[in-house]
Amino acid sequence: MITKAIFLISIISMLTFPVLARDYDASFFGIKPDEKTLNTRTIQYAVDYISKYGGGRLIFNVGSYLTGTIYLKSGVTLHLEEGSVLLGSLNPFDYERNGFTAMIFAIDQNNIGLTGKGKLDGRGKYVAFNVVTNVEKKLITDSLSYGRPSAEIRPMLVNFIRCTDVKVQGITFENSACWTQTYDQCTRLSIDHIQVNCNSYWNQDGIDIVDCHDVTVTNSFINAADDGICLKSHDASKFCKNILIRNNRIRSSANGIKFGTASYGGFEQVKIVDNIVFNTYRSAIALEAVDGGFIRDINIDSLQSQNTGNVIFLRIGERVKGKKSSLTNLRISNVIADIPATKADAGYGYEGPEEDQPRNISPAIIIAGLANTEISNVVFKNIQITHPGGGKKEYANLPLDDLTIIPEIPAKYAEFSMFKELPSWGIFARHATDLHFSNITLICTNKDFRVPVVLDDINQATFTGLKVVQPGVKKTIFQDNSKGIVVK
Repeated sequence: MITKAIFLISIISMLTFPVLARDYDASFFGIKPDEKTLNTRTIQYAVDYISKYGGGRLIFNVGSYLTGTIYLKSGVTLHLEEGSVLLGSLNPFDYERNGFTAMIFAIDQNNIGLTGKGKLDGRGKYVAFNVVTNVEKKLITDSLSYGRPSAEIRPMLVNFIRCTDVKVQGITFENSACWTQTYDQCTRLSIDHIQVNCNSYWNQDGIDIVDCHDVTVTNSFINAADDGICLKSHDASKFCKNILIRNNRIRSSANGIKFGTASYGGFEQVKIVDNIVFNTYRSAIALEAVDGGFIRDINIDSLQSQNTGNVIFLRIGERVKGKKSSLTNLRISNVIADIPATKADAGYGYEGPEEDQPRNISPAIIIAGLANTEISNVVFKNIQITHPGGGKKEYANLPLDDLTIIPEIPAKYAEFSMFKELPSWGIFARHATDLHFSNITLICTNKDFRVPVVLDDINQATFTGLKVVQPGVKKTIFQDNSKGIVVK
């Protein structure tokens, strides 16, 4: 009787609880590591099989596994051992398009992952060249705007959409043809100890996080031709929320950490802590609300910005007339930064464009709202910035008695350089309210005719412990059309 009872309990347990996930070697399914065999269908069969029979890891050992588009399914982790490579096919027709194109898709899946010390190598520049060849043959229809294929037809390495419980750990991402990895409307996403080396072609963002909740990006290295870590909001009814970006090293020929290439919904409760941005062409941090969305409750702490063209860029825009955005409740503290006198990304495989040269080097911090939409409640604390100075009047000597000459350009694509010449080298703030600056040190290493701090249409700003080191400086702060400015 006892034996029968134990047997019945065992059967009930098997019916009640899912089969435990297990490991499967890629060779078990006949997946070839020879760099020549196209494994797309075999890898897909393995993923489907593992998902169907309780989930687990598909393990790739040393070798190069050629593939086109595969779809990751619930319960499955692709685990790449050190020395293994998932190698993207050079044939554009080996990739599927599902809105965008990607090597690895996951759509509406749960409990999925990419782990290990192996690589995803998209060979993207060469795939993109082959797309161009097929457009020229009229096998693919595309405008080839700016001489490059549209982003939608160049495969990313990873595109996960509406997935939950996603783990990406240890993997190296190389040579995407477009954005390296996009996570769109995902929940409980963990990205840890990854490397991104994508700096040879257009649009090679390191990580794109779109309308996601509960995300961590930690302990990673990113070398990207385009934005390093980019938060986006494509849907006016969605937003990014509860995101931690901690202890990453980022280099970019665009921006280090950016919000708002698209900002239709919004961004809230984001912490950016203990990060290093270096050799970056544009801004270390760029927060841009320009499509009717919001940016609020953001905490940036312990940032090192080394050899970067701009440190902080805050922008409200209005790219669609009548769609007003908001940018409020920001805290930026413990920043050490230096701005170079020369091009910050010189010598990398893909460099940011030369813009309107010769020109004076822009201010380290730019706060740019609109006359009818102010940036509000921003705190800067414990900031030290070294600027090369050397501004030349023959390039542009903007008169301080007429700051209206600086364009508003609310519909223009936002970058810190969008205004061309500005009348300060340290801080330029326009159309903002309730700004607080404490323990700020601005160092200008060469003579510069510009004022360290210029305020235009500012309502309430407090400076406590402002220190300026500048050869021949006569005036520290200039204010125009402003009120409630207190210097302690």
